[in-house]
Parts: sequence; structure tokens; C-alpha cells
Amino acid sequence: MKIGKVRKITGVSARSIRYYEEKGLIKTSRQENNYREYDEKTIESINTIQLYLGLGLTTDQIRDIIFCRFPEQQEHKEKDVYCEELLLMYQSKMHEIDQQLDALTKAKFNLAEKIDQMVQKREEDNK
Repeated sequence: MKIGKVRKITGVSARSIRYYEEKGLIKTSRQENNYREYDEKTIESINTIQLYLGLGLTTDQIRDIIFCRFPEQQEHKEKDVYCEELLLMYQSKMHEIDQQLDALTKAKFNLAEKIDQMVQKREEDNK
């Protein structure tokens, strides 16, 4: 299938699809007229890439996940079952998310306090 159909199916821009190819995240073949030709596996790969991007990973990190640098450490040959790099990356991302959640919780608490103060002040001024 051509890039336009892949774009419609995945909702990903043609520019992004070409970028994923450039980064080695997806593979394509070329027709005689030099047009890219994508297969069904590309759709699955793009959806996986989108999932990981949604988790906040970079394309370089995603490449490491998809193509584990140390495949001999994998317990299974199945995709994404295990890879030491993947585990470390997930742990690092989890720590980063925990820090963000802590910061958001503090910001929410501070905002709630300010709102309460402003509401009380308004009620006192209206008496």
C-alpha cells in the first residue's frame, strides 16, 4: 500500500511515517517508479511507535525497544517480552512520571489553597 493509505489507517502524517523510516523504525520497499510500498506489518509497527511516543519515549528509545541491542539477554524471541534495556528504560520512565505526579499533586494542593483563600476573602468582603 502507498503512504496515503497508511496515513489514513494510522492517522499519522506522511512526514512522520517517512521520519520513522529514516530512523529505522519501519521498513519499506520501493516500486519501480521509486514509490514507497508499505505492508500490513507497517501499520502494526506505526501503532506500536505511537503507543511508545504517547508514553513519552523518544524515537531513539523506541528503536532500542524494538531492536533490543542485546537480543541474547531476551528470555523469549517474542516482541517486547523482555530486554534488559527495556526494563531499565521503563523503570527510568516510571521514576520520571512519579516525579511529575508529585509536582502536579503539590501544584494542585497549592492551587486549592489559593482558591479557598480567595473564596473566603470574597465572602468576607460581601458581608
